[in-house]
Amino acid sequence: MGNKLVTFTEQQLENYQDCTFFTRKEILRVYKRFREVDPDIVPKQMTGNQPMTENPFKKRICEVFSRDGTGYLTFEDFLDLLSVFSEQAPRDIKVFYAFCIYDFDGDQHVGPEDLHQALRLLTRQELTSEEMQQIVEKVIEEGDVDGDGKLSYMEFEHVITRAPDFLSTFHIRI
Repeated sequence: MGNKLVTFTEQQLENYQDCTFFTRKEILRVYKRFREVDPDIVPKQMTGNQPMTENPFKKRICEVFSRDGTGYLTFEDFLDLLSVFSEQAPRDIKVFYAFCIYDFDGDQHVGPEDLHQALRLLTRQELTSEEMQQIVEKVIEEGDVDGDGKLSYMEFEHVITRAPDFLSTFHIRI
């Protein structure tokens, strides 16, 4: 009867609930998913930080959410990632992380090279360089209010808020 495996302490679950947009049940479901990534690496009981890697476009998301920027996620990083991508997360948090994901070079702007890199990932390199250049130029033309050839966070936010499907596509169901 008393052989039930305890994955988290009560305090850990309370802390996770305080720091995310998840319920206790959802946190346990997220952990189950995290364990399914590689059950040989992820322990049944949480005693430390275990890495997780992802593939092409998800790699950038993992880099943004990993504390050290390497793309290896601890359970807490994974929980943060899914919390931001949850339907309960507010739009401003989603916009902030979308900006971080698109800012590949980390210069606090989304410039032409960042947009080229995003397009390569999103289109699996199916566009010609001319088509990519046209898209990059159009995005900069539409969003660059101050004329510096790149999008600041505020300019990016303005572009994203005009995209009607942003909130419906920037989420993951658990």
